[in-house]
Amino acid sequence: MKEHQKDLYGFFLFFLANQKIDGKVTTLITYNKGRDWDFLNPPDIDMNGKPTNCKPPDCYLHLHLRWADNPYVSGTVHTKDTAPGLIMGAGNLGSQLVEYKEEMYITSDCGNTWRQVFEEEHHILYLDHGGVIVAIKDTSIPLKILKFSIDEGQTWSTHNFTSTSVFVDGLLSEPGDETLVMTVFGHISYRSDWELVKVDFRPSFPRECSDDDYESWDLTNLQGDRCIMGQQRSFRKRKISSWCIKGKSFTSALTSKVCECVNSDFLCDYGFERSAPLKLDSSKCFADFWFNPEAPPEDCVLGQAFTSSSGYRKVVSNVCEGGIDLQQNLVQHMCPLIAPKGLQISIRGESLAVKPGEDITFIVRQEQGDILNTKYQVDLGDGFKAIYVNLTMTGEPIRHRYENPGIYRVSVKAENVAGHDEAVMFVQVNSPLQALNLEVVPVIGRNQEVNLTAIILPKNPNLTVFYWWIGDNLQPLLTLESFLVARFAETGEVRVTVQASCGNSMLQDSKVVHVFDHFHVLSLKFTKHLDMYNPNIPEWREDIGRLVTRLLETNIPEETLVTVVKPGLPTTADLHVLLPANQPKRKRSVTNGIPSQTFFPVQFRKLPGRNVYAQMHNEKEQEMTSPVNHSEDTQNIIQGEEFIDDDLDSQTLGNARGNFNFSL
Repeated sequence: MKEHQKDLYGFFLFFLANQKIDGKVTTLITYNKGRDWDFLNPPDIDMNGKPTNCKPPDCYLHLHLRWADNPYVSGTVHTKDTAPGLIMGAGNLGSQLVEYKEEMYITSDCGNTWRQVFEEEHHILYLDHGGVIVAIKDTSIPLKILKFSIDEGQTWSTHNFTSTSVFVDGLLSEPGDETLVMTVFGHISYRSDWELVKVDFRPSFPRECSDDDYESWDLTNLQGDRCIMGQQRSFRKRKISSWCIKGKSFTSALTSKVCECVNSDFLCDYGFERSAPLKLDSSKCFADFWFNPEAPPEDCVLGQAFTSSSGYRKVVSNVCEGGIDLQQNLVQHMCPLIAPKGLQISIRGESLAVKPGEDITFIVRQEQGDILNTKYQVDLGDGFKAIYVNLTMTGEPIRHRYENPGIYRVSVKAENVAGHDEAVMFVQVNSPLQALNLEVVPVIGRNQEVNLTAIILPKNPNLTVFYWWIGDNLQPLLTLESFLVARFAETGEVRVTVQASCGNSMLQDSKVVHVFDHFHVLSLKFTKHLDMYNPNIPEWREDIGRLVTRLLETNIPEETLVTVVKPGLPTTADLHVLLPANQPKRKRSVTNGIPSQTFFPVQFRKLPGRNVYAQMHNEKEQEMTSPVNHSEDTQNIIQGEEFIDDDLDSQTLGNARGNFNFSL
């Protein structure tokens, strides 16, 4: 497949374009808005008067078409609206454009003929409507000489604009196309401030131009045609022999005459293309294989008429009148009943996740088909159904509100006698996430499976996505389940972070997992009375675990003990005994240093906004206490609940002996 690319550089009389085919870049010019393209004619001789030996069709002139990044430095192509026909550009002669070649060429007849003026690229500035052309070499070495021409680049003079060489950064001219004053700005060294050098060309001209100093110039294309874009235009130009100032009152336009239309004033219409140049009817436009000229337009309404194209249309901005009219002989057709096609339904704001009770605005669009004789059946998925007429023509939105969380299937069916079309979308109605807690065993063995669980409120929201970060990994694992099974290959501390995303809300929690090679686990059991007051929330389990660890009296350091209360009922826990890294391994009882059976009384406090909450009492009993009657115990605790302090310090619940024991 051929690579085909064009970079366009436009002027009010013509367009230049660089076309890239199979890696080969060539420059083309058009005088009729792209209908016809031609190569640039190369000059016969170079700037030194020697033959260029560049002959079409093997050799043409090619230009670099790019703007300068620096706004104070000209690009590679230079022109001015008030200097019609005058163009300067950097490029080369040959079969294609060469990147490292930037010779300077000029044309004064709008691209018909070109001359070479410099062997290297120069910064260009037009003064006095192009009556003075200033050029400074584009180089990294300091300069003190500029060149200027008053005869459209046929001859050049030099001028020392400074006594000290300057690194030129750019050129500026005073406001107005008629100005003859310019400024060269640069710096003497890379550490010095900017140097501004003003150059005034006014003293070089003895007078202002009169009518006798001008001559007319007719615009033509490369084929010599004077009728371009439907009109003949003549412009005023200063004579080469006149040494005068054009001034502020100068206007380039002279006369304009409308032409009769000819074939070249028309393009192939949409869906049509010209035949191959080698065919007999190469100037005619034929419909493409994919285009049906008699097909009705998308907005065609039953009962109305439409006109099929003849295959031609006048070039945009072409002003020709009379003559040939390739747009005639148009055929009128009546619009048939067209089945709906391209039906679409969307939500204003483009959000497919909303909150319960939030207003939603549905928009229905239809790309093709009749709309006046079409019925639209709308089903919003929660029991709301309706039939609309002219729904897409009036642009009437459908406003709705979902009261309950869920996933709703929204469908619209457009139907008429000719056919039907349907559009479907799904809307998520989610309550915002209120809380997120990451539950994970704080101690795990190396290479053992560990279950990471995310507890969210409200429970089981629709399509919650969980993002898991383990350790220093920046790439998360994504799950639709609220748990993840992981392994840790290295010992030490590993931080686990989870984010829960549901609709427009997102929460995050993070925990640290300690990975060991060796440790022991002892199971803890509580009396069944504790189950009645277990709210089964992470905060309660964490408090119980910390208190049990703190209240155990053993000959084992507290920092090597971790109590983990398991979720669910009955209330159970695991006591993790961590072995120091330098402790020698020896066979002994895992309960060595821990009393074989220990009981603690448990009292309760109320957690604000939650269920009754259990906390260990800070007193130790070495012997099992006789449990009181279950029903009495529960009744006394409930009766004493109003005396419970919300502070973390527990208080005795009235006269009740609400003690619950646990054992190892």
